[in-house]
Amino acid sequence: MNVMRGLNLAWTPWSLFISVVVLIVVMMLGYVSWRRRGFRRGDGVLELLRLAIVAVGCLLLNQPEFTEQYLPSEKPTVAIVCDQSPSMQTKDVVDGEAGSIASRLAAAESMSDSQTWQSLGDVLNIEIRQFGQDDGQSNLFQSLHRTLQQTERLRGIVLVSDGDWNDGPPPVEVATQLRMSGIPVFSIPVGSPTRLPDLELVSLDTPAFGVAGKTVRIPYSVDSSLPREKTRTVLLRADNGDEVQTEIQVKPMGRTNGTVLWKPSGTGDVMLTLELQQHAEETQADNNSLQAPISIREEKLKVLLVESYPRWEYRYLRNALSRDPGVELSCLLFHPVLKAVGGGNKDYIKSFPSEIEELGQFDVVFLGDVGIEQGQLSEEDCRLLKGIVEYQASGLVFMPGWQGRQVSLLESELADLYPVIMDATQPEGWGSRTASHFELTQAGQRSLLTRLTNGEEENLSVWESLPGFQWYAAVEQAKPGSEVLCVHRDMTNEFGRIPLLATRTYGAGKILFMGTDGAWRWRKGVEDLYHYRFWGQVVRWMAYQRNMAKGERMRLYYSPDQPFLDKTVTLNANVMEDSGEPLQQGDVVARIVAPSGTSETVRFQSSGDEWGAFAGQFTPVEPGQHLITIACKQTSATLEAAIYVQGSAEERPGRSARPEVLRELAQVSGGQTLSLDETEKILAALKSIPEPPPAVRRVQLWAHPLAGGLFMLLLGCFWVGRKAVGLI
Repeated sequence: MNVMRGLNLAWTPWSLFISVVVLIVVMMLGYVSWRRRGFRRGDGVLELLRLAIVAVGCLLLNQPEFTEQYLPSEKPTVAIVCDQSPSMQTKDVVDGEAGSIASRLAAAESMSDSQTWQSLGDVLNIEIRQFGQDDGQSNLFQSLHRTLQQTERLRGIVLVSDGDWNDGPPPVEVATQLRMSGIPVFSIPVGSPTRLPDLELVSLDTPAFGVAGKTVRIPYSVDSSLPREKTRTVLLRADNGDEVQTEIQVKPMGRTNGTVLWKPSGTGDVMLTLELQQHAEETQADNNSLQAPISIREEKLKVLLVESYPRWEYRYLRNALSRDPGVELSCLLFHPVLKAVGGGNKDYIKSFPSEIEELGQFDVVFLGDVGIEQGQLSEEDCRLLKGIVEYQASGLVFMPGWQGRQVSLLESELADLYPVIMDATQPEGWGSRTASHFELTQAGQRSLLTRLTNGEEENLSVWESLPGFQWYAAVEQAKPGSEVLCVHRDMTNEFGRIPLLATRTYGAGKILFMGTDGAWRWRKGVEDLYHYRFWGQVVRWMAYQRNMAKGERMRLYYSPDQPFLDKTVTLNANVMEDSGEPLQQGDVVARIVAPSGTSETVRFQSSGDEWGAFAGQFTPVEPGQHLITIACKQTSATLEAAIYVQGSAEERPGRSARPEVLRELAQVSGGQTLSLDETEKILAALKSIPEPPPAVRRVQLWAHPLAGGLFMLLLGCFWVGRKAVGLI
C-alpha cells in the first residue's frame, strides 16, 4: 500500500483576495506604528507577532487540509462466478456449426478455464468461483454476496448461469449492494429461455398406505413442452414384482393429470416406480420416472351403524358393510316397536358405548334416523361422538330419515358437526311420487368418494343414469367450509341447489352428510356394483387418516396426508393407558430421522385431556422418507412410523433458462449482459472498468482544536508583549 501525503488549501477567489488585502493593510499599519514609536526593537517584535496572528487567521480562512492518499500496490480482482447446479445439466444449447445439442454446463465450460482469462493477468487478478455443485442448491444471492464479502480489491464480477435459482432471497437484492460498492456484474446467460421438446413426470401422489387386495388409486402429473398431443405408455412397477401398465393422452404445452389403478398382491412396505415412455423428440430423458413408498397392510376397520327403524337404506347398507372383508361391523337398532335393543345376529350390540375407550375403537359411526329421546341417544352420547371425531379422527356419517328424529340432534353438541344447515320447521323432509335424481358438482366430479367408475366421463354418465330417490332431507344450504359433492337436480331455494351429499373436516375427523335414503336403489340391474363401491369408499376415506399408523396403545395421524418439502406438518397422536383409557396428561415425544440421518425432537402438547389427544408440528427440510418414533414416558409405549415427504430440494434438469434474472442483475449493478461467443467483448469490458478512486484521509486544520489552540496562544503572547513594552 503506497501513501501520499500533502497540504492543500480549499481557497476561493474571494477568500484569497481578502487574505492578501488584509495582510498588506496589516503590514502597512504595522510599519507606520513602528516608525511612530521610533523603531524600537520591542515594538518591532510586537508588530511582527501581530502580523503572524493575522497571517494564521488568513491561512485558516482558506481552509487548509492535511491529506493522506492510500494507493494500493496490488492488482484489482475480477471474480468469475460459474453456476454448477443441476439445472445446468439441461441439454438445450445448440451448436450452430455442428448442429448438435450440448448441456449448459458443457457450453459454459470455457468460462471456468483460467486460460480464457490469461490476457487479463497483467492488469487484473482472476479468481474463479463455483457454486451449486455440492448441495444441488442454486442460490444466486448467496454466491454473489459471499464473493463481495470474501474478495479483496474486487473490481467486477462475471456471472455465468442459466438464471434459475431455487434458494435464498431474490438475486436482485444483492445487485444494489454491488452498485453502491462500484462493482458491476457482467452476466452471461446460458441456455434456452423456452423449453426444448420434453416430457417430464412432475408428481407421484401415492397415499400413505393401501390395503392388500383393494385397488389403490395413484394420481400423477406430466408436463409437456411438445407442440402436439402424444399418447404415451405409463408403467407402474413395485419392488415386490407387481406391474401395471396404462396409457395417457399428454396434452401439448401444458400439464396432464393421470391415474394408475393398482391392486397390491401382498403386504409390507413397497417402493413404487412410475415410468413414462420416452418420446423420440425429447431432449431430456432422465426426468421420466419418479419413486415413492407405500405401506400395504391387512385392513380391519371398525364401523358402528346406529338406526331406529330398519328402513331399506339401513338393511342394504348393513349388508354391504357386513360383507366387506375389510370391515368389522357393529349394529345398534333402536326399533320403535321392539322392547329390547339389538337383534339376533352377532354383529348387533345391546347399547350405545358409554365410555370413551369403547366408543373410540370405532373408525366410522353411521347415525341414521335417530335422535335424543327416551330409548335412543342421550346428550352424553352426543358429546362422546363429537369428541372422538374432533380428537381421535373418527368419521361420522349423518343419514337422516323421513321420521325426522335427527332434528333433535341440532340442539346437541353434534349441531356444529353438520356440514349443512337443516330446516328445523320441516323435520320429516320432502317426498314425492316421482323419482328425483342427483347431480354432481364440480367438486363431486373430482372427488374419490363419488368415483363409481374409473373414467371421469363414464363416471358422470353413471351418476346421470342412477335410479332416483323419492325422499330427501329439508336442507337450506351448506355451511361455510363444507364441500358439496351432489345437489338435487331439480329443486332450488333462495340459496341455490339443494345440497344432498356434503363433507367437511371437524377437528381431526371427517363428516359426511347423505340427504336421501335412496342409495339402496342403485342396485337395480347391477346388483352391488355401485352401492357396495360407494359405501366402501366412504368408510375408507373417513378412516384413512385415523389408520395412518397405530399400535396397541398409541395412534399417529398427520396433516396433510401427503407432506411436502418446507411445508409444516401437524402430528396428532392418541395415547391410551394400560387399562385402555385415554391418557389425560403425559410426556409424549417424537424423534424424527430425516433421510440424511439428521434427527430432531418434537414435544407434543395435550390438545384434549379427556380424549388422550396430543399434537406437535415439524417442518421437513429434506425430501424422502422420514422415520418417526413416538414414545410416552408415562405408559412406556412406543410407535414407529414413516412419513414420505414429497418435493425436491435440488434443482432438476429440463427447466427453461431465465436470462431476464441475469439482465436485471447486470442493469441494477451497472454492468452488461453478454453472450458466450462474445469473449473479446467480455475481456475488453473488464479492462475498461474504471479504477476506483483512492482512499483519502483528510484532516481539516482550520477546524482542528490544535489550530484554535495555536491562535489563542499567539493572541496571549501578543497581549503579554503589549504589557511588556508599556502599551497597556
